[in-house]
Amino acid sequence: MLNVTTSVTRRGFLAGSAGLSLFAGSPLLAATLSFPAWLSAFRRHAKEQGITEATLKRSLDGLQPVPDVLGFDRRQPEFVQSFWRYMRRVNDKRIDEGQRHQRANERVLTQVEAKWGVPAPILMSFWGLETNFGGILGSFHVIPAIATLAWEGRREKLFRGELLAAMQIVQSGVRTPMDLVGSWAGATGQFQFLPSTYRNNAVDFDGDGIPDIWSSLPDAFASAANLLRNNGWRVGEPWGYEVVLLPGFDYGLADGSSSVTLAAWEALGVRRPGGSRLAPARDSAALVLPAGWRGPAFLVFQNYRAIRRWNNSELYAISIGHLADRIAGSGPLTASAPADSDQRLTLVQVREVQTHLNAIGFDCGAPDGKIGPKTKAAVRAYQKSQSLPADGFPTVALLVRLRN
Repeated sequence: MLNVTTSVTRRGFLAGSAGLSLFAGSPLLAATLSFPAWLSAFRRHAKEQGITEATLKRSLDGLQPVPDVLGFDRRQPEFVQSFWRYMRRVNDKRIDEGQRHQRANERVLTQVEAKWGVPAPILMSFWGLETNFGGILGSFHVIPAIATLAWEGRREKLFRGELLAAMQIVQSGVRTPMDLVGSWAGATGQFQFLPSTYRNNAVDFDGDGIPDIWSSLPDAFASAANLLRNNGWRVGEPWGYEVVLLPGFDYGLADGSSSVTLAAWEALGVRRPGGSRLAPARDSAALVLPAGWRGPAFLVFQNYRAIRRWNNSELYAISIGHLADRIAGSGPLTASAPADSDQRLTLVQVREVQTHLNAIGFDCGAPDGKIGPKTKAAVRAYQKSQSLPADGFPTVALLVRLRN
């Protein structure tokens, strides 16, 4: 059973105007309509999409926004943690737990891999990082959380669609509004599916007629494997692996998207740790430096891209792949963390970097605090102009240089 605390229950279903007052004057709020006006318009839309009046009443009557949701939205760890801090999630306890759960569920995991081609360690890695192997399923009511994000307006189209999908789950009878519980962003179940992800990928693997990603591990494992296969997972191929680069390597090649053949990488001196040759793969690989030139380097393949379609974060994808490797018995990364490894620019500092670069002719686009491809390209161009290692990775030292 899901654990729904009283305090979160109150936050999710506040009555009256108290919830609205918490947003007064907040710079986070992009909504232009009052919440009641927005919700009224959404009710009409949902009814046009086939949601019954009974479901509308059960799901939306008395609904108010959830004050904590927007704060969590701005503090996602993929945006504010360094690579080294983020990778602390891949620890001995989680590796041991993943191996234990894999042994305990060996039969069904073997059946799932036979059908979808996704190895058990990959599924254990997702399960461990998403919900700590089912130990943390979330305590936010999904419908109020998603409604808050849709009303706020920054990603209204996305979350309006998720809110409609959540109500379709309720209407199907699989969950009630009260027991449809998950993360602040509306992800739910053992593998934290958004409602639309459930609708498009959930599988009934235990044969009871209900795709149950909450309490049926066979259904949850099969649904996760089905999602990865639909994301482009290739059977029998790696997600990626750590490599070492020669001194003087052109870090401009490590943009994470330019794929070349393994032979081409080998010609540039790229090797596995210890100097061994690159493992074969049927397609080309891209090079990523998630902590800049002073951190580890990874060659990544199609299955890395399949992981990123689950969560489009470089740190997330590498942590998933590395934890899976550790559960399967591989050793730790060979790269060691520098003394200042926990330093990472805040969202405000990234916006400052972007503003400075824009001002001196290196186009980052509108400053948004996120290190996307355009910002990385601008940083890399600036680094080249200053004869710095052009890894496209903004650091505190780079910010200080730009200020000066």
